Amino acid sequence: MRNNSGGVVLGYFYIIILLIIGFDQTTKFLIHKYLALNQGVHIIPGVLSFTHIKNPGAAFGILPNKTFVLILLTLVLFMFVFFFRKKIPEHPFSFRLGLALGLGGAAGNLIDRLRTGLVIDFLDVDFWPLQNFPIFNFADTAIFIGVVMVFWYLSQLEN
Repeated sequence: MRNNSGGVVLGYFYIIILLIIGFDQTTKFLIHKYLALNQGVHIIPGVLSFTHIKNPGAAFGILPNKTFVLILLTLVLFMFVFFFRKKIPEHPFSFRLGLALGLGGAAGNLIDRLRTGLVIDFLDVDFWPLQNFPIFNFADTAIFIGVVMVFWYLSQLEN
């Protein structure tokens, strides 16, 4: 359903982005403050631990030591969305939410990269089928869910 007020829609869009950034940065701050590097603590034994690591790459450890490339790609993405921001309200909620999740997550990880050149990761899952899955963070989760939502929407478009 399209809201006649594009400004209101964009306002909610930006609020979601800011909430994702705030939650991501708060969790990373707490992990950095309370867990030493490489220290872990079981939250739900056999399911979830918090393990403090520094990731020199992208989500799930891909593109290691490509900090400049990742910063550049993120900035290009932000510029692309900025130029087409007036079109965002024309799309359905699922697309807007997916885009906001992805941008919020990308911004959260960008802040880490600009600050230290590394991203704090800490979500360590250990249940089937995710045993030995790379440690990640909430920004990575937001990016993943956002990308899935955007691609699902795009796959539903008629040619």
